Amino acid sequence: MDRRFLTVLGVSLVFALVVSAIFYQLTARAGAPAAAAPDAKEMKDVVVAAKPLSLGGSIKPGDVKVSKVPADQFPKGAFSKVEEVMDRPVVSNILLEEPIIVGRLGERGSGQGIAPIIPVGSRAVTVRVTEVVGVAGFVLPGMRVDVLVTGRPPDSSDTVTTTVLQNIVVLSAGQTYQPDARGQAINANTVTLLVTPEEAELVTLAGNEGRIQLLLRNGSDHSIAKPTGRQLAELYGGRGSGKKRSPQSAGEGSNTEGSVPAPRPRPRPVTVAAAVIAPPAPAVAPPPPPPPPDEIVTFRGTVRAVEVINSRKN
Repeated sequence: MDRRFLTVLGVSLVFALVVSAIFYQLTARAGAPAAAAPDAKEMKDVVVAAKPLSLGGSIKPGDVKVSKVPADQFPKGAFSKVEEVMDRPVVSNILLEEPIIVGRLGERGSGQGIAPIIPVGSRAVTVRVTEVVGVAGFVLPGMRVDVLVTGRPPDSSDTVTTTVLQNIVVLSAGQTYQPDARGQAINANTVTLLVTPEEAELVTLAGNEGRIQLLLRNGSDHSIAKPTGRQLAELYGGRGSGKKRSPQSAGEGSNTEGSVPAPRPRPRPVTVAAAVIAPPAPAVAPPPPPPPPDEIVTFRGTVRAVEVINSRKN
């Protein structure tokens, strides 16, 4: 019995080894092409930044290089040849080893500096500022401001401050196109604003005819307020211009200019003779109505007869 059991066990082990060997060979043959697939994947050239590229410059030969990426991971809008990006202006900051894409570059020949980042249909206008006008140096590129102007309108004798533009993007502070990396203020004598052609006319006119003041606003606040403007008289409680009245306008008997006007004279009392008013006549009572006439009423069956007697005299 033990021999029979050992025989069955031996046959089972042999059969198990044969099955395992066959299964291992099938698995090895199926896994070999899968392991070799990544090596056989198609690769493609892509142009990447060889160093950080900042806004306002143009791409030179040492600024970019060619790298390889899998064809299915090729970035949309990227370039495969260095010649395609040469001398094109950078309109957005590009990091090291970042693929160069169309949206980060301007058209070749569109210029350098701030010109390539001006959208089609818009204009860049530069205004001269002081430390106070420039909000103590904290008007940085990319921020949004409102533009106020203070001056005297042609049809007014009072100084007026009014808001001429709102929610305007700052393109540059002086010659700087991007904020300081540490968030420090930029001391600049000029600020360049991104405006429409109509807004450019307003800014230019405001700078020539009045004094410009910039108001810094939250970058996420795009609301447009409707201020009415303020006059100089309102600063002093709405009083007039302080002109003194002439003696003619003040009336006779007024003092010299600058003094308190004399009080008006009291009206003289007027003596009026008392009029004798007769008492009203008593009202006459209306006469009493005449008495009703005498009548004799007779009935003959169902017939009623009335006979009037002569009225009595009063």
